[in-house]
Amino acid sequence: MSHIEVSRVIAADAATLYDLVADLPKMGEWSPENDGGTWIKGATGPAVGARFEGANSNGSKSWTTTVTIDEADPGRSFAFRCAVGPIKVARWQYRFEPVDGGTRVTETWDDQRGWFATKVGGLASGVTDRATHNRAGMEATLANLAAAVER
Repeated sequence: MSHIEVSRVIAADAATLYDLVADLPKMGEWSPENDGGTWIKGATGPAVGARFEGANSNGSKSWTTTVTIDEADPGRSFAFRCAVGPIKVARWQYRFEPVDGGTRVTETWDDQRGWFATKVGGLASGVTDRATHNRAGMEATLANLAAAVER
């Protein structure tokens, strides 16, 4: 199981950046693989226990995941777990730390797939090296987030 962290200092306050990242329907504006999605099961926004159906794509491949928010501390940390049906996929976290020049945003990905989900996920998504692929995607996500607020 892999663990990856990518950080970037962004010239904006932590509260603003948290609000952008926690607005999961708009995540597709930052992420190269996520296309957004919809709050489900009565959820209307980011709160611990809220659920979200995320839409994802990679070239001609597309799939959905069910996301459950497990940490929602405005301006500090936002985290969620992804699953496909009963199969755990990953935990994503964004941490926000005020620093000179703005906020250090750290995006973390923890792979929670077993060998079967890893194999099937590679076929479904077209990504065989998920760790390398996600690191590049995380760098792009933080760059896109920075571009949006630093305009």
